[in-house]
Amino acid sequence: MKTYITKGTVATAMLMLATFACQEKFLEVPATGQLAANLLTSKAGFEGLLLGTYAQLNARGYSQSASSYNWVRGSISGGDANKGSNSGDFNALTPYQTYKLLPTSGEVNAKWQAMYEGVSRANIVLRAMPNAGSDVLAGDKTRISAEARFLRAHYYFELKRAFNMVPYADETTDYGTVESIPNNVDIWPKIEADFKFAYDNLPETQSAAGRANKWAAASYLAKVYMYEKNYAAAKTLFDLIIASGQTTNGKKYALVSSYAQVFNAANDNNEESIFATQAAANTGSSDNANPDLVLNFPYNTGSNGPAGCCGFFAPSFELANSFRVSATGLPLLDGSYNAVANQLKNDQGITSDAAFTPDAGPVDPRLDWSIGRRGIPYLDWAVHPGLAWIRDQGFAGPYSPKKFIFYKSQDKTLTDGSSWTDGYSAINYDIIRFADVLLMAAEAEIEVGSLEKARTYVNMIRTRAANSAGFVKNADGSNAANYIISTYTTPWADKVTARTAVQFERKLELSGEGHRFYDLVRWGTAATVLNSFLAYETPKLPVGYGGSSFTAGKDEYMPIPQNQIDLQQVSGKSVLTQNAGY
Repeated sequence: MKTYITKGTVATAMLMLATFACQEKFLEVPATGQLAANLLTSKAGFEGLLLGTYAQLNARGYSQSASSYNWVRGSISGGDANKGSNSGDFNALTPYQTYKLLPTSGEVNAKWQAMYEGVSRANIVLRAMPNAGSDVLAGDKTRISAEARFLRAHYYFELKRAFNMVPYADETTDYGTVESIPNNVDIWPKIEADFKFAYDNLPETQSAAGRANKWAAASYLAKVYMYEKNYAAAKTLFDLIIASGQTTNGKKYALVSSYAQVFNAANDNNEESIFATQAAANTGSSDNANPDLVLNFPYNTGSNGPAGCCGFFAPSFELANSFRVSATGLPLLDGSYNAVANQLKNDQGITSDAAFTPDAGPVDPRLDWSIGRRGIPYLDWAVHPGLAWIRDQGFAGPYSPKKFIFYKSQDKTLTDGSSWTDGYSAINYDIIRFADVLLMAAEAEIEVGSLEKARTYVNMIRTRAANSAGFVKNADGSNAANYIISTYTTPWADKVTARTAVQFERKLELSGEGHRFYDLVRWGTAATVLNSFLAYETPKLPVGYGGSSFTAGKDEYMPIPQNQIDLQQVSGKSVLTQNAGY
């Protein structure tokens, strides 16, 4: 049984302080629906406020596009997948794949609002700390403050890489001046300072899995350094994390033995999980389950497949092809995986009752844990039937998402059936996992000149993927496809070669996990890679991608929401500057 922070509905009242000036006690009647300040500044009160700050990681009450998972911006905009479903359903997400976001987009505004809601909740914790009650000991104050600053840094990190220049407010900011704060200061130093404080002051273990610990803060701080291209500082931290890091529940950081187990709800909070959103099923409310994924299941599955809805987040043709390997088991780093001779065979346009033989060529075994495709067992549900589980192949393509899907044996146990779909599951989402850290460490090693150390880290990832016990199997126990994967046995000749290998490994290992777009932007390759992606994908899905192009100097960041520009006015003039190109 997993121990976790339940991140369900936290009453708005927990976020409000009530004070009264009257001396006559019979006049001191607390307002209905509010809590007195002394209740919130007790230890229990602070823990409640802090849990409310954790709860915002899923952007509850806003939109799936606003969540810290980033499956929309990170993966759809990054080319891992398209919106899926059909052209009419939730079409507010389509501009993420066509790079046609507008300042008036409600989804863009939801991301801004949800992340600033998280900032606000963290600031409330810190603002109240000087008035802490006598039951809040010195150690409690330090830990709670460090957790709040870790979470504030996370929310600002999300805002920074989504919008770039954003206004900054902390617990010392006068609330009356918030609307006058411009977005003209780089906030990376503020984010660094919060993660550094968390790293210096958080314990190595915590009372519940899901709470940030010292090593989660170190990992996040090192990730910030990577975005700032401070590779030497990142390397120093990664060395410590890889050697000594441990999870909040006391497990030494390591890769789990089987790739599939990273995404299995029964294996949540494992040794690879550094910082994760926490989910629980059958608690009495589906709000405690994972709300990010309810749209992202095969469509029209009936009793043969999970959830039955809604066909969103369909993996791209280009991503599927990327798992093609050479005869020796190495990826095709020259991009030839999209060539006619190498591209993955698929059932686009073929009905489920027509004959189809799956691709027989060599593929990376992570393919069939990442992408649902026809003729391959779909977890323990059934062999994927192809078109019958796709809402509109002409819009979405032939593939289904497969990561973060619950098993048939877990239905109603690790899923919550109290709402409209069983898609509310107990599967956690790892915001940072150890494989991510190893691959960032490999990048840092390349930039400081240690290509061999980088190769070692990449080979650790590939060795785990090569564990044949974790391959997808047919009913008779045979491998479901021609799985071949090997390590890099020849030293990389130069930084360019090494970078290409590491960056492609991130694409394969972390596909569909919300990282790809942000990686491309920080590498400075987004325009080149994504326009090449569009050139390949658009002819296959012209309805979904027609007229798409990525504009360098504009599409790296979302527009500042027009709603926020209109709200932040001083003397009738907005204090927020719109991003270039919008």
